[in-house]
Amino acid sequence: MSGLPASAAGGPAPATGVRPAGLWNIANILTMVRLLLVPGFVLLMMHDGGYDPVWRSFAWAAFAVAMITDLFDGHLARTYNLVTDFGKIADPIADKAIMGAALICLSILDDLPWWVTGVILFREIGITLMRFWVIRQAVIPASRGGKMKTLAQGVGVGMYILALEGALATLRFWVMAVAVVLTVVTGLDYVRQAIVLRRAGRSRESAR
Repeated sequence: MSGLPASAAGGPAPATGVRPAGLWNIANILTMVRLLLVPGFVLLMMHDGGYDPVWRSFAWAAFAVAMITDLFDGHLARTYNLVTDFGKIADPIADKAIMGAALICLSILDDLPWWVTGVILFREIGITLMRFWVIRQAVIPASRGGKMKTLAQGVGVGMYILALEGALATLRFWVMAVAVVLTVVTGLDYVRQAIVLRRAGRSRESAR
């Protein structure tokens, strides 16, 4: 041992930065799985006219797996420094794709009113575009209300996918009603945040 740093002793210099994550990491793989589940879910959901309880149970399982992977891939990416450009783009697309596919299938089958599907999809797509609109100023973080909205939507849509009857069918109506209210309220809050951030960004630019 010379007591000198490796670079001074002629050895290789230690790494000075964190190695960027590769495309094929667990977070991105989970996102890809979720994307691949979308067409599979649609086929299961619409099989035999879309009213077979057994096939709808299979569709619910695919939807549940997709929602569970949504909980884990973002957490894994942030925790283990697995954030990639692919993940930033593919993750929100996968989220909207599985939820949008479920809502549209339910409305086609007349299980869910089209206006509910329209409100939720309009909000989700609009907020995604708004995040890009203010991305130069700041990133709008997911709020507690937004997380509650996602949970309510997932539970409500999942209950509609299953062929429920009686009290459970009544319960799913109220869960979906809560989801719609949270969708609208949190959407308006995101709009407010985006406007504030946009104005603050313009003020900083004009002050330069």
